[in-house]
Amino acid sequence: MYVPAHFALEQDAVAELLTNLGAADLVTITADGMDSTFLPLLFDPTRGEHGALLGHVARNNEQWKRPAIGDALVIAHGEQGYITPSYYASKAEHGRVVPTWNHLTVHVHGTFVVHDDPEWVGSLVRRLTEKYEAGRERPWAVSDAPEDFIAGQLRAIVGVEVLIKRIEAKAKYSQNRSAADVDGVVAGLSHDGFEEHANAVRAAQKNRESREG
Repeated sequence: MYVPAHFALEQDAVAELLTNLGAADLVTITADGMDSTFLPLLFDPTRGEHGALLGHVARNNEQWKRPAIGDALVIAHGEQGYITPSYYASKAEHGRVVPTWNHLTVHVHGTFVVHDDPEWVGSLVRRLTEKYEAGRERPWAVSDAPEDFIAGQLRAIVGVEVLIKRIEAKAKYSQNRSAADVDGVVAGLSHDGFEEHANAVRAAQKNRESREG
């Protein structure tokens, strides 16, 4: 992935992103071609040298059955959206501006491991459930469902893991624009109802200012 220096994420930001990761695309290459599955993933920093991403797929999904050739790739995205030149203060100054697309993209490369093991999968399902039920007034737990029902559900899925080897992360949130243009982007996004995108631009600008001293 092409990552200009001003769009690169620092290591602590990458760790936070992986901790808060929701669902992403798991891509593997096999003798039959390329496979991809969109699935929720859990980051476990204690597994392997650089941590691992854990998930599960349907037993009927052929991806886990086909031996992977080389590393697997997990592709995750964060806040993204169109940036109109009309946001920029420099449009009124000289007009030499064009549209762009802001985005957060993470590529995680690693070894693909299959866990066809009910105990491993059961543990993962409980951890995923606890993560996403946390904060609810009455969080649902796996133990709330009948034991034989859960056992049947677990037999229908297979665990997958990507032992991380390297990570490429890019956060493109107008860091290459002047302060006046960034202010225009934040104001324009907020006005147009894209507050989360505006917050991402604000955070990127604050991080850039911090790094520049």
